[in-house]
Amino acid sequence: MPPDARHARRWYISGRVQGVGYRYFAQQSANALGLGGYARNLDDGRVEVYATGPVEALSKFAGKLRQGPRWADVRGFEEQEAPTERRSSFETY
Repeated sequence: MPPDARHARRWYISGRVQGVGYRYFAQQSANALGLGGYARNLDDGRVEVYATGPVEALSKFAGKLRQGPRWADVRGFEEQEAPTERRSSFETY
């Protein structure tokens, strides 16, 4: 498979991740890495992040998500393979 082939990952991040700019942080980080996808708050207090792009960029993105923005406190971090969707931009919901 070519190194620039699209892959997809989904993350569920828990801790203090809502109301601290986490989704905006995810969007800015994804845009800087050229990834498509989305970030959204879940009713249980977690944030779900989906991204598609090259494996190397997804790995860098995962590192940023694990850290989070300044005011976040990431306590839980679950990563899983995900089906690849066509997404040209990164959105927040």
